[in-house]
Amino acid sequence: MAEQTGQAPGTPALSELLQIRRDKLAALKEQGNNPFAITVFDRTAYAAQIVGEFESFEGKEVAIAGRIMGWRDMGKATFLDVADSSGRIQVYVKIDGIGEACYDQMRKWDIGDIAGITGEAFRTRRGEISVKAGTMTLLCKSLTPLPEKWHGLKDTELRYRQRYVDLIVNPEVKDAFVKRSHIIREIRGFLDRRGFLEVETPVLHTMAGGAAARPFVTHHNTLDMDMYLRIALELHLKRLIVGGFDKVYEIGRVFRNEGISTRHNPEFTLLELYEAYTDYHGMMELTESLVREVARAVLGTAAITCGGVELDLEKPFARMTMLDAVREYAGVDFASVETLEEARALAKERHIPVEERHGKGDILNFFFEKYCEEKLIQPTFIMDHPVEISPLAKRKEEDPQYTERFELFILGREHGNAFSELNDPIDQRARFERQAALKAAGDDEANDVDEDFLSALEYGMPPTGGLGIGVDRLVMLLTNSASIRDILLFPTMRPLG
Repeated sequence: MAEQTGQAPGTPALSELLQIRRDKLAALKEQGNNPFAITVFDRTAYAAQIVGEFESFEGKEVAIAGRIMGWRDMGKATFLDVADSSGRIQVYVKIDGIGEACYDQMRKWDIGDIAGITGEAFRTRRGEISVKAGTMTLLCKSLTPLPEKWHGLKDTELRYRQRYVDLIVNPEVKDAFVKRSHIIREIRGFLDRRGFLEVETPVLHTMAGGAAARPFVTHHNTLDMDMYLRIALELHLKRLIVGGFDKVYEIGRVFRNEGISTRHNPEFTLLELYEAYTDYHGMMELTESLVREVARAVLGTAAITCGGVELDLEKPFARMTMLDAVREYAGVDFASVETLEEARALAKERHIPVEERHGKGDILNFFFEKYCEEKLIQPTFIMDHPVEISPLAKRKEEDPQYTERFELFILGREHGNAFSELNDPIDQRARFERQAALKAAGDDEANDVDEDFLSALEYGMPPTGGLGIGVDRLVMLLTNSASIRDILLFPTMRPLG
């Protein structure tokens, strides 16, 4: 019987178990049964197929392949639990069914090994759907024992580091990643139906722009110049709007050299889309429809539960200006704050740190972050952000201190960010220059002046609405996941040792 891997008294040390498995592999090779030499196994059915459609499989020969996850010796018979990508099925093995030579070879197999089995689909006396083995082939020898499910891979950090083992011993975690793929497919379908064109833009940029974030820096040897991994998709996509594409989108990886938390990973997946001849009100309709329709398609309903909170995505999303939110939740009316000195005095009174470079709009945003974000549980569009924190958004004509911008908040977290895009190259240059001054003053998240983008704007960009949605956060929402690491197959981790 295969060795057990829990830490019960008398269990051999790991080094002994590793050596035992290597000895078994050597013995198999000496007998001419090298599992690593096998290249093909003709599988005809999956475990879930046999179980779910048993009436059509009963009494027929099937060929399955998968990892041995359970092993029970019952005298002259052995029961194996074999797992493939669809689920598990029991395999019933008898000496007279597979032959003495094959049965003897099987004694050198272990839990974790990958095997191919052909045999008859049947139901045991206890009613369990199984495969009665006729032939068995070892397809891959596992040289490291799997952690025993209930005593092994429960350390959260180890699960993230060794996702491949996590998926083997905790197969239920695979559901979130299957849903993630489904969510992205539905996003594409939604946008394709609306006439958007999916495009690809560069990952390596000559300057970091399109968002307030610290970039990763690399160096191109041939050109002998520093380059940046993109922090956003925005500026290249808007160049395409200038070039005559009316509706474009990209789902791509972006990189921000910032902290790691349950909601942040240095590389993440971002959806950005741009549509000519619309504004941020059009983007609100599109955002609300996208979230609702993707939820329906993936979950079968737009009434969901996440983190113990019931969310009804069928209801119209609430809309509130940032000024109104701060007035309601912080009790401060910034509409009546006329000077920067007044704003700084309010911040000091509420113990909100402010630096010399911060304007009145920055301070309004600090109040919003401190008092409002966590209160926005049900889907809410927060509109009309200050111009100081919105360098790429069009000003509101009736009040140029604010912009035609919104962020979507759900469960106290930002899930989307959209503008009526700034298409005035003169105003855009002034805002870029302010950003460059902030960067020179020590703001690592500020942008440089992008002369090529300004050149594009000077050729003329039509009125445009733009939207960015963090795909990872949307997946967290629709899979009821508490941490971004639960929906990233390989989250960023510090190396061991």
